Amino acid sequence: MALAMLSSTLVLRNITILQPKRSFWVGKSFSVKPSHSVQCIVVNGPSCATNVRRTANYQASIWDYDYIQSLRSDYMGETCVARFDTLKREVKMKLEKLEKPLDQLKMIDLLQRHGISYSFEDEIERLLNILYCNYNMDDDWKKDNLYATALEFRILRQHGYSIPQDVFSSFKDEMWGFGKCFSKDIEGILCLYEASYLSIEGESILEEASDFAKRHLGACLLQNIDENLAIPVRHALELPLHWRMLRLEARWFIDAYEKTQNMNLMLLEFAKLDYNMVQAKH
Repeated sequence: MALAMLSSTLVLRNITILQPKRSFWVGKSFSVKPSHSVQCIVVNGPSCATNVRRTANYQASIWDYDYIQSLRSDYMGETCVARFDTLKREVKMKLEKLEKPLDQLKMIDLLQRHGISYSFEDEIERLLNILYCNYNMDDDWKKDNLYATALEFRILRQHGYSIPQDVFSSFKDEMWGFGKCFSKDIEGILCLYEASYLSIEGESILEEASDFAKRHLGACLLQNIDENLAIPVRHALELPLHWRMLRLEARWFIDAYEKTQNMNLMLLEFAKLDYNMVQAKH
């Protein structure tokens, strides 16, 4: 109906205004009307073209609604649910038994990277509150440790805690900037690289740290470094963790973590079971 109404509408086009000669106004009052008339030409314009959308002629799906609803997965059964609850309790107990701040941060990072941290939100929040309250009191465990400093910075900022960029000032050399004193610490530089992507506008130290980490990690890939380090370095340079979709990242990390020498079998089993159960639900 709207298109039909538009087709009968008159469109104003080519409005021609004829100006009077200059000599006509000489010696005359402005109240006198000009002898030359103003002409408006009304032209019927074409209606708006209607684009007919072509159909793709798709065939009806053989997977009707009732059939899809009838599908069942083994991961929704009682056996998997019971095993899930058991593993969850064991992981929770392991998390609560950790006393050293660095061990706690490593565990929290593993839970997040595996995509299972949502099952331990209260425990993680409690540990992070303790770490934040003791932030400037006991720092011997992270002093001169780039990996520990960057890991704490990244995890606390991810959870909304206000951590200054100045924590990385001690790792800068006055003449050479970042890098000379810890250029062989690939794991620490990788953690610094990931932490730098949680910077806010105007944080020059983190911008400098990001540039250094990119250059150094890229150079490390050209050398014969351990493949267990090369895999996460290559993955991070492709796209930093902070920019990735967490669920897809968890799928990649589960496979990568399984290839490491010091993997936690209980944590790995729980992560795989959780991933398959979530996928079966949705």
